[in-house]
Amino acid sequence: MAPRDTRHGTLTIGQFARRTGLSQKALRLYDLSGLLPPADVDPVNGYRRYTADQLERARRISLLRQLGMPLATVAEVLAGTDDEAVSRLDRWWLGQEASMRAKRGTFEFLRTELTRFGEPAVTTYPVSLREVAETKVATIQRDVDQQALVATMINSQSEIIRHLQTNGAEPAGESWWIFHGVVTPDSEAPVEVCVPFTGTVDPAGPITIRVEPAHTEAFCTVTRDECIYPRIMVAYDAVAAWVRQAGLTEVGSPREVYFAGCETATGDDPYAHVAQPVAA
Repeated sequence: MAPRDTRHGTLTIGQFARRTGLSQKALRLYDLSGLLPPADVDPVNGYRRYTADQLERARRISLLRQLGMPLATVAEVLAGTDDEAVSRLDRWWLGQEASMRAKRGTFEFLRTELTRFGEPAVTTYPVSLREVAETKVATIQRDVDQQALVATMINSQSEIIRHLQTNGAEPAGESWWIFHGVVTPDSEAPVEVCVPFTGTVDPAGPITIRVEPAHTEAFCTVTRDECIYPRIMVAYDAVAAWVRQAGLTEVGSPREVYFAGCETATGDDPYAHVAQPVAA
């Protein structure tokens, strides 16, 4: 049992836990992580004490954890001003909603597969070639598995756009995700999100600036509903088969090219290209 508080203006860990809805175990974890260190620790017995001024931060941590937010992200959200916290929270929640949409799409795809009673699925994707001009892009590359892919890439893209706009540059046109390895539900691979832009901006943190070389792409178009795993893999298979039949060579990593304004697309609206750089 936590000791009775005899110091004016402080709360024992037990009292603080009751006031905030956090367990004593969680409070010890947040102390060790630096997220919520106590105001005072007795050097003799190690008892932790908190102040009333720490209640609001503790309650915010509790609410963010109830949303399922990782500790590292909680620390990021609470690191700055309230305005900055709102921006970071919005960005994280956008990724969570996108991740849930992807999971719902996977569920619906699997359910449809299970209820077809052996009848083959019929999905065709016309494949074409297009020329892509040399393009200046801001990028972030991260290792992700299938579960974390959508949320991580959306958050990374938002981070890039915020960096561009803060420094006087502007996103321009399509953006794309380059898959430098095979992403599965059980294994991570490097994925690079690329945002073309106008203006001048320096790299910062995980954001790099580079030039995407001009190239030829074989591509097909997928709708909003089709742009989910595993349904989108049918489009990848269609592009790969077409490239083989056309006698072309894959010369770069496959990618998903998202249309400008695609965030407003729904259902059967065109949403993205599944593309593969090729050469004769």
